[in-house]
Amino acid sequence: MTLFDVSPRTQNLHARLTAFMDEYIYPNEAEFHRQVEGGNRWEHVQLIEDLKPRAREQGLWNLFLPPGSDPQGQFGPGLSNLEYAPLCEVMGRVWWAPEIFNCNAPDTGNMEVLARYGTPEQQEQWLVPLLNGEIRSAFSMTEPGVASSDATNIESSIVRQGDEYVINGRKWWTSGAGDPRCKISIFMGKTDPTAPRHLQQSMILIPMDTPGATIDRMMTVFGYDDAPHGHAEMTFENVRVAATNMLLGEGRGFEIAQGRLGPGRIHHCMRLIGQAERALELMVQRSGQRVAFGKPLAGHQHIRELIAQSRMEIDQARLLTLQAAHMMDTVGNKAARGQIAAIKVVAPNVALRVIDRAIQVFGGAGVSQDTPLAMMYAQARTLRLADGPDIVHVETVAKEELRRQGVDVRAKRG
Repeated sequence: MTLFDVSPRTQNLHARLTAFMDEYIYPNEAEFHRQVEGGNRWEHVQLIEDLKPRAREQGLWNLFLPPGSDPQGQFGPGLSNLEYAPLCEVMGRVWWAPEIFNCNAPDTGNMEVLARYGTPEQQEQWLVPLLNGEIRSAFSMTEPGVASSDATNIESSIVRQGDEYVINGRKWWTSGAGDPRCKISIFMGKTDPTAPRHLQQSMILIPMDTPGATIDRMMTVFGYDDAPHGHAEMTFENVRVAATNMLLGEGRGFEIAQGRLGPGRIHHCMRLIGQAERALELMVQRSGQRVAFGKPLAGHQHIRELIAQSRMEIDQARLLTLQAAHMMDTVGNKAARGQIAAIKVVAPNVALRVIDRAIQVFGGAGVSQDTPLAMMYAQARTLRLADGPDIVHVETVAKEELRRQGVDVRAKRG
């Protein structure tokens, strides 16, 4: 992989991270699944806990944390989005690996929210333990009763009563809630339904052990429950938290969501490039080893076309990801929203196509538990929905292009 003009520091981290993956992650993939299946599936995995100190000792910790979030350099190296991109790609090659480096969703997005919008007290109580990997977190935004792709549809209520807020609502796909180490959730709901459309929502911190916050069930993704991480459907019934748990202020929820989801979306894309790259490697290896009709699969033109198409598409997606990361660093997340939206559509679809080709080359083994391809496919397909469905991002790209060329699509009166 070409690192272009990425800093020598990042190239050094890339080499060290790749060596760590080679030594500790790939050889332990079967062991990870054995440990998950061998006991309480919703307890922590000892393999991951054993590897975290090694990663931290090697300086491979909180690599996602952007400059300015940690002025003293206590918790991470303070990499830009462009510097982080190739590292996130490497970690993304194995779905459970990012946690070892404290770079896993939804914790990364939640930590960025707390770092950017949290009060000093909120940061001390929740951000520091998250940065240290002592606890985990969840994000409660999507609701089963409304089209949550439009965040202004959210119906959950956050009502001020004296020195407290009372929260009511139902959420699902609350990622991270299944882990017993999950201690805090960032919750989005409406504080003022009569306010202007994008000023009705707020975000508030809800400790997971607060009375009235209940996990109803764990959701599955194409049959995978992603234990011990998991995605929960939850009920919040008359949940009371201190007024000081409000983030940034009432009516700022949509603003926080936009700030949170930009980096989160591109992180997903970086990891997806890693997934696609690994699927291509597996496809190439299989095509050289498997014989059909008297010669290796790689000797058949159709297989070579699959390999070539995959290589071209991955490289295109990576370039678009790096462009979006560069723009986020240079002009800011808001100005880069068109590029972020574009890669959020491109990366999952490219990954899906590459993984599907690899599955086809592997045959029956490709859809079994003997390869990581089936789970990779399920995760990539989910990311055409998570953090906004494709069509929402396509609309953003179109609107940005129309605006750039001065075309007004608003309805004309008279």
